[in-house]
Amino acid sequence: MLLSRHLSWKNSMRTAIVATIVALTPALTAPAAQAAAPPDIPLANVKAHLSQLQSIANANGGTRAHGRPGYLASANYVRSQLDAAGYTTTLQSFTYNGATGYNVIADWPGGDPDDVLMVGAHLDSVTAGPGINDNGSGSAAILETALAVSRQALQPAKHLRFAWWGAEELGLRGSQFYVNNLPSAERARIKGYLNFDMVGSPNAGYFVYDGDNSDGTGSGPGPAGSAQIERTIQDYFTSIGVPTRGTDFDGRSDYGPFIAVGIPAGGTFTGAEGIKTAAQATLWGGTSGQAFDPCYHRSCDTTANINDTALDRNADAIAYAVWTLATAVPPVTVYADTFETATGWTVNPAGTDTATLGQWERGDPEATTSSGAKQLGTTVSGTNDLVTGRLAGSSAGAYDIDGGVTSIQSPPITLPSASTLSLSFSWYLAHGSNASSADYLRVRVVGSTTATVFTQAGAAANRNGAWATASASLSAFAGQTVHILVDAADASGASLVEAGIDNVTITR
Repeated sequence: MLLSRHLSWKNSMRTAIVATIVALTPALTAPAAQAAAPPDIPLANVKAHLSQLQSIANANGGTRAHGRPGYLASANYVRSQLDAAGYTTTLQSFTYNGATGYNVIADWPGGDPDDVLMVGAHLDSVTAGPGINDNGSGSAAILETALAVSRQALQPAKHLRFAWWGAEELGLRGSQFYVNNLPSAERARIKGYLNFDMVGSPNAGYFVYDGDNSDGTGSGPGPAGSAQIERTIQDYFTSIGVPTRGTDFDGRSDYGPFIAVGIPAGGTFTGAEGIKTAAQATLWGGTSGQAFDPCYHRSCDTTANINDTALDRNADAIAYAVWTLATAVPPVTVYADTFETATGWTVNPAGTDTATLGQWERGDPEATTSSGAKQLGTTVSGTNDLVTGRLAGSSAGAYDIDGGVTSIQSPPITLPSASTLSLSFSWYLAHGSNASSADYLRVRVVGSTTATVFTQAGAAANRNGAWATASASLSAFAGQTVHILVDAADASGASLVEAGIDNVTITR
């Protein structure tokens, strides 16, 4: 784990979402995958790899850091395991600080070469210690998952690639080198990246990277597809009764170079030097007021510095995510609108709107600020979105929603029969501290019945605009012709309220 990885630590609290598992959208339709249940990864096997990494460190001055013999020995150990299991492996070399570093890249044969799911962890330690939790834990867990792929002779729809990165502790040097040196066509084939950096912390938390920005903090959502990765991992932890919380995409682990070029990402993390709060100790056990990993970047980060329960759960979560995402049948798009052209959305369809300003419209929005971003001037894709009063005017309150409710409705959408259907969209709701819980952004589906599938209420607090993603099942509407109805309200008097919607998609 990069030293600065969690200096801006996020302790956002939220309930894990049980959601429909959807695969990342591939460039081409992939062949049918072999049906196979995700395996239970044996904890003993993962710990055996950690013992090997400890022995390597012991024989090489107590460290497995970049440029030291212990790192190359670690890379050779991982590579030998993968070669014996039938992977095609590459030891990719690079130079940093006058020393040679190495990435181990392993490809499992088969799967759609234009739809690559990549799984990675950094293999190096800091110079101060053997790095068994940081990040022998992630390295060993994905290694044993890769070996389980071989034991099961998995035939995934996606092409599977595993990676162990060098020199992460010096600034993501190995993963950055890999991404920078990929030809653009090869980079485009990677449709998802899963990152596992510290998954056995002794005072563990259960954090999942916030792909959809539902926490509303920090750097915003990951690239499109990150929300699906997050939900898949959350689904596993929900299935075993373990609550999760979000951790921000702050760019300080090896997912950083991938999301920087638009590749969706996700993963888990059990905590570094951040301090566990009393609420987190109540949620997960452990000791409040103590670091998640008291041996972070120290010589005591040995095999004694591992929480077996956390390591076991995270290894199984990794396998679940790999099997689920790699073997899922790609979704088929039933309806999509990015709002780059007019497609027939109707403002005030029932003729009952009361808003006097800030009515919904399709257009190129102008940015406004008031104690932070309120109307976003950038869209999720292209230049247009659905926005409440696209103009900025002379102040943030010039074209915000005023006077009540504004609504906009899609053209009729005919849904297929007997299908599992999912609606997804990007959204934001922004308001000033003069708002209240009576203000809202809402999405409904209108067919033979009307269902509210999303609501975000306001509050008497400042909320800045930030794109997030949401999804909902539409299976109850299969075979019907429906409309998507979006409304937003300034319902608590003269308060500053702005909203936006983009990239509405229905898949089956």
